[in-house]
Amino acid sequence: MLVPPETEPQPLVFLSPAVGSPSASPLLVSFSFQSPSSPPGIAAFYKQLIRAVSQLPNTLDTSAIHLRLLDICDSSDICPLRRSEEKEPIFPGRILSGRHSSTSHAMLAFGSMIGRKFSSATSHPLRVCVVGSGPAGFYTAEKMLKAHEGAEVDIIDRLPTPFGLVRSGVAPDHPETKIVINQFSRVAHNQRCSFFGNVSLGSSVSLSDLRQFYHVVVLAYGAESDRALGIPGEELKGIHSAREFVWWYNGHPDLSNMTLDLKNTDTAIVLGQGNVALDVARILLRSPAELATTDIASHALDALRESSIRKVYLVGRRGPVQAACTAKELREILAIKDLHINIKEADLVKNPADEEEMKNSRIRKRVFELLSKASSKSGQTSGQQELDFTFFRKPQKFLESDDRKGHVAGVHFEKTTLKASGDSGYQIAEGTGEYEDIKCGLVLKSIGYKSIPLDGLPFDHSKGVVLNSKGRVIRACDDGEHEEGLYVCGWLKRGPTGIIATNLYDAEETVASISEDISKGELTSRKEGREGLVELLESKKIKFVTFGDWEKIDCEEKRVGSLKGKPREKLTTWEHLLQVITK
Repeated sequence: MLVPPETEPQPLVFLSPAVGSPSASPLLVSFSFQSPSSPPGIAAFYKQLIRAVSQLPNTLDTSAIHLRLLDICDSSDICPLRRSEEKEPIFPGRILSGRHSSTSHAMLAFGSMIGRKFSSATSHPLRVCVVGSGPAGFYTAEKMLKAHEGAEVDIIDRLPTPFGLVRSGVAPDHPETKIVINQFSRVAHNQRCSFFGNVSLGSSVSLSDLRQFYHVVVLAYGAESDRALGIPGEELKGIHSAREFVWWYNGHPDLSNMTLDLKNTDTAIVLGQGNVALDVARILLRSPAELATTDIASHALDALRESSIRKVYLVGRRGPVQAACTAKELREILAIKDLHINIKEADLVKNPADEEEMKNSRIRKRVFELLSKASSKSGQTSGQQELDFTFFRKPQKFLESDDRKGHVAGVHFEKTTLKASGDSGYQIAEGTGEYEDIKCGLVLKSIGYKSIPLDGLPFDHSKGVVLNSKGRVIRACDDGEHEEGLYVCGWLKRGPTGIIATNLYDAEETVASISEDISKGELTSRKEGREGLVELLESKKIKFVTFGDWEKIDCEEKRVGSLKGKPREKLTTWEHLLQVITK
């Protein structure tokens, strides 16, 4: 029993055998704590608990022990753990977040210590860290928790908000796609899983730190950069990546203050014809009144209400058979009310290789049929917005405005034709030597996302992936062996392709590799896990965000959104996001 000599003992934590357990007498850990009503005091309280638990014998049989909090005090400021009126057990490894960040940090450290001392699965539980809280990260965490009973999984993310591109990438008028957040939230609520937001790999914690703390580190941080065209004029104002535009209208805190001029031009060019390209074109052309009932960021909605954009070009290097979008996305943009669709009949003429591609791909056949049907509709009427599908064009340079120095005024394109590439049946775009200029005041490049490499990791810059074999990171020394305990998943593993569900299969493969390595006797050393991470972050005075903190953000966004007839009103700055947590 640990009791400060100047005070009377006050029971705080009671460890008792579970009902029906034929164990010996209960174990009582008690100490007193004077007036723990301030955040520093609460943090100190939990540190006392950590010290107390650390002194308990490792030989203690804890196979049937529950942890219960009997009482702290009456102050509403210190209810980071569930109150004890109903005597609900608080199981090891799952400690609810407190009102103050310093409280949350100390509580997680306490929870980690409890998990270490009182793990019912093993005396040396598997410690797993997943870097990135998007679909790849959460699917990996879910699969690891199911595959390895007793494993502790920590998810870190540089943002204070979880869910990655489900929150910042999925279009606001696609709420059905975001339902997967419910599944990810259930993963985060697992008592063996913790979320650490506002933690950046590199600045907050290094990869070597994580590998020291955890048996398994899975890099699943996706792609937060863009491919470049590498043509003259790409630096002109008015040229943005589709990712930047998507983050802007979705309220990503990195892009909430982006300057986007939608007033001084009536024409935009979108380079690319994939689903992301269709998303950004649809947001530019859709009625702001319809978008007002979605979770689109308020600054984006205000800008779109004042937008002068009336015509959008969707430009592709190849033909309609090779358009990279899906039929579902294409149908949606073609269904926009009072939108004129322009497709040149000459572009719809197919060659024998096109016919073969359509024969082998139901998706390509359906996309071509939808484009053909759209081209046959009636002509444009006055005042209509216009969407122009422009095929067989390759950008050569961006044109600078004569009136607005440093601003884009158009794109110089080379016309292309299709040429077979080997015997695979794949057709590539080849320049014809003929050129065409299209005027515009806004360009959105939807030519692909790009992952950011980490120092010391083998990286394929052309594909934008970490070199790996079924998720195992290959050593930089190029000896064909993999890095022990280091894995990848998602776009960082396969490149920026696929849909949300693609990450599920990707995670299954990576987790299978992890399980195979464990079965071979690898990854068996003792690791600090969560406890080591919390101590490091506290020593650097980094205020990490727990999942409980995120739920405060979530509640506030939904509360404000309900007042405006929206599902949520996103908080779009780092300052506002972190302010809600500390209220």
